[in-house]
Amino acid sequence: MQGSAIQTAETTSHESSHGGHHGGHPDHRLFGIALFLIAESSIFLGLFTAFIIYRSIMPVWPPEGTPELELLLPGINTIILVSSSFVMHKGQAAIKKNDVGGLKLWFGITAIMGIIFLMGQMYEYFHLEMGLTTNLFASCFYALTGFHGLHVTFGLLLILSVLWRSRTEGHYTSESFFGVEAAEIYWHFVDVVWIILFILVYLL
Repeated sequence: MQGSAIQTAETTSHESSHGGHHGGHPDHRLFGIALFLIAESSIFLGLFTAFIIYRSIMPVWPPEGTPELELLLPGINTIILVSSSFVMHKGQAAIKKNDVGGLKLWFGITAIMGIIFLMGQMYEYFHLEMGLTTNLFASCFYALTGFHGLHVTFGLLLILSVLWRSRTEGHYTSESFFGVEAAEIYWHFVDVVWIILFILVYLL
């Protein structure tokens, strides 16, 4: 009888220990996102570095004959994209209060702002008097803005994914909102990259 009690106690202790260990696993998902963004940052860093090197070694930059870039539309696009980060943050603040309706509202507005940004970028492409192979500056311009546009598109898909999943009751709560957080972190990254790109390509 005593031996059975001891064995039961040991089994219970083992199961408790195992459960606590399992439940105590740290969440590595945000760390994974950080690594992913570091890798993405290295690609953009390489592109920005190449642009700066080309600019420094060329006697005239942009090369003669390059149409002057308009600042009005890219400037408006910059305001839209940067503002969208603040709008998106309201969505995460809402879900932390279990306000799914607020999450949908603010993420929906962010999605619209992202679409407007991409439409503005496409409008600029169609009205530029230079092509991908016009000269070195044109090639760099399309490579940088196009690659960034792909990232905006991917970020937009993440936002739309959050909106779609938020249709299921209880999918996002104040205790479980990783998808919301991941989408916001990525969108902030896209914004920061654009600010650097805008300064290098349009202002300097």
